[in-house]
Amino acid sequence: EKVAAIIRENPARRYVVASAPGKRCSDDTKVTDLLYRCYDAACAGEDFLPTLTQIRQRFEDIIAQLHLQADLAADFDAIAAHLRTAPQRDYMASRGEYLNSKLLAAYLGVPFVDAAQMVLFHADGSFDAEATNTAIGHALVNVERAVIPGFYGSMPNGTVKTFSRDGSDVTGSIISRAAGADLYENWKDVSGFQMADPRIVDNPRTISVITYRELRELSYMGASVLHEDAIFPVRFAGIPINIKNTNDPSAPGTMIVAEADSDDCVITGIAGKKGFCSISIEKDMMNQEVGFGRRVLEVFEDENICFEHLPSGIDTMTIVVAKSELDGKLDRVLDSICKMVVPDSISFDENLALIAVVGRGMIKAAGSAAKIFNACANAGINIRMIDQGSSELNIIIGVDEKDFECALRAIYNEFIK
Repeated sequence: EKVAAIIRENPARRYVVASAPGKRCSDDTKVTDLLYRCYDAACAGEDFLPTLTQIRQRFEDIIAQLHLQADLAADFDAIAAHLRTAPQRDYMASRGEYLNSKLLAAYLGVPFVDAAQMVLFHADGSFDAEATNTAIGHALVNVERAVIPGFYGSMPNGTVKTFSRDGSDVTGSIISRAAGADLYENWKDVSGFQMADPRIVDNPRTISVITYRELRELSYMGASVLHEDAIFPVRFAGIPINIKNTNDPSAPGTMIVAEADSDDCVITGIAGKKGFCSISIEKDMMNQEVGFGRRVLEVFEDENICFEHLPSGIDTMTIVVAKSELDGKLDRVLDSICKMVVPDSISFDENLALIAVVGRGMIKAAGSAAKIFNACANAGINIRMIDQGSSELNIIIGVDEKDFECALRAIYNEFIK
């Protein structure tokens, strides 16, 4: 009912991308998780019908409470048949969006258009952006309004393929680009992005305007209001995103744009995460040894390990990686580095947390780094690593995991008085 009121309030809201039903209360289970449970039971040869009946009742309750003339019996028969024959994980995961979108379309009185007809993937499972853009154009050319399920599309052989979790954000972005939208509204249960994690910082400010590049930096470091891949289709087309709150539709939310002037605040946001480690290499005259860095990084490439940061000095080089990337590989990596470059010393440190301070305003503001360092010093926190990108859009520091929350709060309070 809330969603329908929002859509009807503005006739410019023409294409609606729906997700699956979430939790009705804190101890409830999301429909997508119940669908995964059905899939797991079917694969194990167990009885999936009790869980499927539970899912069916959730949708029957929606139909009853909205007084809809809708019947999903055939859809649930098809799901049960699928589970009995050749259950496919992505197909099952997608049914929450599929069924919910059918009901929303019926409630709004607009056509339902299945994403499987127009969101297309390559045979290797990667998203086919251009074919999708063309297919959506053909599917919606004579459709003034529609509800489209998020999260999934189809492979060349017709099987269902999903994006990663929360992929309905991506579908909305894709539809926005193909439809030539003026604006992509993404409705959540929060009134936009906040400048820091509210679980760590009390009542952080809401970000009014953020650029795509700033959002990428914050999303990478754990700020997770919007699926990070949702940026690319609309960024390509120059379409702004407005993060809005379903439960507070009058709130302005956060605008995500290509470019923006710096406002009064030097920083846009702070984000971070734990679970990193570092390998530090020391060798005299390292800077004069041609190919030194390449040989070190070749070790990580051979082990299929992605590195996060690479701070270095004249005779030192540090590789920061997610600790999980080194599981079962650490001894091999250290031995290979020693063989490749014969360092004077090599050390491994774990329990590292990274904090990114991001803001387009830092480029023109003197003393941004000093504020970060002073905040940590005054809180008695040792900074173990410093890395600033060439764009001057962000400064990343490394601290002990035990100091992570304290450091994030101290930095926020230093900039936001």
